[in-house]
Amino acid sequence: MRDDGKSGAHTPARPTVVVAATTTPIEQRLIADWLRSDRVPAEYRAAAPPESLDLDSRILATDLLCRTDDPLVLPVRVVWLPAERGGARRVRFSDVLALTNPRNPNRVIQKWLVGRGADRYRIVVARPASLNELRDQFAAEHGSDAAEAANLARYITRRAVVALERAERAVIGDRYKVPRLVAEQIMDSSAFRRRLDSLASDLGLSRSEVDTRARTALGELVAVQSRLVSDLFTQAMRPLHTSAWTVHADESGLRALRGLNRTRPLVFLPSHRSYADALVLGNILAANEFPRNHLMGGANLTFWPIGPMARRTGTVFIRRSFHDDVVYKAALEEYFAFLLGKRFNLEWYFEGGRTRTGKLRPPRYGLLNYVANAIRGGRVEDAMLVPVSITYEALAEVAAVAAEQTGSAKKPEGLTWLFGYMRNQQRSAGNVYVRFGDPLSMRSRLAASGDPDLSGEPPADDTERSDRRRKALQKVAFEIAVGINNETPVTVNSLVTLALLGVRDRSLTLEEVRAVIAPVRHYLDRRRIPHGELRILDIEGGLDKVLASLTDAGVVTTYAGGEEPVYSIHRGQHLVAAFYRNSGVHWFVNRSILELAVLYAHDSPGEGDPVRVAWEEAKRLRDLLKFEFFFPDRDTFEAQMREELELLVPEWGDSLPTKEQALTGLVETGFFMSHRTLRSFFDAQLVVAERLTKRDPSLEIAEGPFLDECVSVGQQMLLQGRLHGPESVSSELFASALALARNRGLLDRDESAYEKRRTFAAQLLAVGERIALAESLDVSNRKAQR
Repeated sequence: MRDDGKSGAHTPARPTVVVAATTTPIEQRLIADWLRSDRVPAEYRAAAPPESLDLDSRILATDLLCRTDDPLVLPVRVVWLPAERGGARRVRFSDVLALTNPRNPNRVIQKWLVGRGADRYRIVVARPASLNELRDQFAAEHGSDAAEAANLARYITRRAVVALERAERAVIGDRYKVPRLVAEQIMDSSAFRRRLDSLASDLGLSRSEVDTRARTALGELVAVQSRLVSDLFTQAMRPLHTSAWTVHADESGLRALRGLNRTRPLVFLPSHRSYADALVLGNILAANEFPRNHLMGGANLTFWPIGPMARRTGTVFIRRSFHDDVVYKAALEEYFAFLLGKRFNLEWYFEGGRTRTGKLRPPRYGLLNYVANAIRGGRVEDAMLVPVSITYEALAEVAAVAAEQTGSAKKPEGLTWLFGYMRNQQRSAGNVYVRFGDPLSMRSRLAASGDPDLSGEPPADDTERSDRRRKALQKVAFEIAVGINNETPVTVNSLVTLALLGVRDRSLTLEEVRAVIAPVRHYLDRRRIPHGELRILDIEGGLDKVLASLTDAGVVTTYAGGEEPVYSIHRGQHLVAAFYRNSGVHWFVNRSILELAVLYAHDSPGEGDPVRVAWEEAKRLRDLLKFEFFFPDRDTFEAQMREELELLVPEWGDSLPTKEQALTGLVETGFFMSHRTLRSFFDAQLVVAERLTKRDPSLEIAEGPFLDECVSVGQQMLLQGRLHGPESVSSELFASALALARNRGLLDRDESAYEKRRTFAAQLLAVGERIALAESLDVSNRKAQR
């Protein structure tokens, strides 16, 4: 019953009181037989034979708390085990169809199992604690309530249940770690009771009403985990990903994470591309004996039967909006602190939802702030943040996501949606890659980022405290995003769509596609960029197979009626193709910026030192893209750009290359990248900029209608040839462009806004012209010679 996680020494001469958690007479008999046997460790029967009490708070209050001889309190339970199949003991649907739960069999089944021997049950003994230790710990945690016998008895009961759970996991494995009596422990917490007292006073409500609201909130939030449902849910959901993908998991870092998990809770923060993300990650962690994560989810998946089952496997469904409900917010924050304090691992998608474009979305800070508050308030020493990259070669659900970007309504999740999703998952979609980034200590990262509560530098006032907290949390979120991107591989479909999206109004032959991909692969190798199973491209017919797969999926169209097949993006599928391209596009952003900066310097002979000119332009381009990609600080960015330049002109050494050398280096690499990677983002910004120039700056802009207008006008500009491709017409890209405009003061309602908007539009037109120049210089993009 000790909470320190150590066995600890105890006085052998102390009497022992066994508190037995039983539900049937058979379990009572098994424990009674155990007590009479020599299997009871000698230290527990040194003073006298152990006594036994039922683990019931009412019995403990009358028969244990009156004792003055300070006995050891020893929790004991019978654990029932499923049959061993294939080296594992897990419940199967066949067990349920037989109306049994092997982990909680009825009396008849228990009697039958006992008759077969001890293979199907174990007597589990938890770590003991002395009665006086328990009294002292209860007094330290609960203060004045320590005098109430009923409260102390409930406390001892809860401690015994938790200790037995810990002991049971030594038998059944850490993957079945589940919390018990969570709401009761939270409501009995002295810290939470004090917070509810304060809320009752602030809200002008009675203490009982606030109590009721808190219990209701916890009733909504607390995941009631079931080992039976966990086993069955895993089996039921497995076809949703095992039929579709071959999973490639980089498990090299998982052993170190398990070591960390012995002393710190882990917060897994995956990229979010599919409904299957949690299933894929959950299976990998279970196979490596991690306890099931508490997955923070939205209310859109609470429909039957997914919602009830998911909740019993650790999913915490959080209201979409609760800003005005301070009691709910307090309950959620306390629940986070409780889970972290008990070292239960958490998981959520810090982007706030599935990506619509294929690359990481800007982070949401709400849940991350609850972890920070638990550390700031001393409730938790630390939490380790684990960036997780989940990357799919192909996804059936991308078409629906792409349609939403051009105005289609999102289909609500429900049974009809579930059956359709399950049907789509039955066809092979290639590989999925799961990689784990280096874990980040949230305490140390917050402190290093200037958090006033952890850095040792007190703020001047509450405003400064709030501002420094916010900035520190943003820096931590940025590091998580960088950690995810650093582990995200370039897939074969990403390369092929990169090639096909780089041209307009024409198809490519197999050799033309190969000509684009070859120098890019060389670049990947030189920079040691992680990639998926690209070896298929080295096999005879491998590229044909990849293009055929994309054709079967409806992303690529193949015309084979002439001398040789030619390939292009299928009509209406450009946003889907861009999704696959964008999964790895962040690896090419710096290269693309360098190309445009070198071209700018080459075309600006009268502006002074060409290196300075190019560097200033690179910073301007970085600033234009800061709402799309995660850039480091200026010094790190400059160092990265120098590394890119060194790839072009390796011999430049200490003397900077001339602009001619840099341009020659670009051409000699055999490819240009900016027209393939950045054009759609700049085109979307141009649409937003030009729409803003048509608006009266004194009028407020309603975001929803404005984005709808951008979609409509963007389609017109595409038909006029002013945009390169349909992947630019995206409400997601327009929203990011509008955020950039707001950041640059273009939405300010003053006289200067109009001129700023015109300047912004002109800048984007000039960038577009330079991208077109890069395209014309791209050797790999030229038509095959006959």
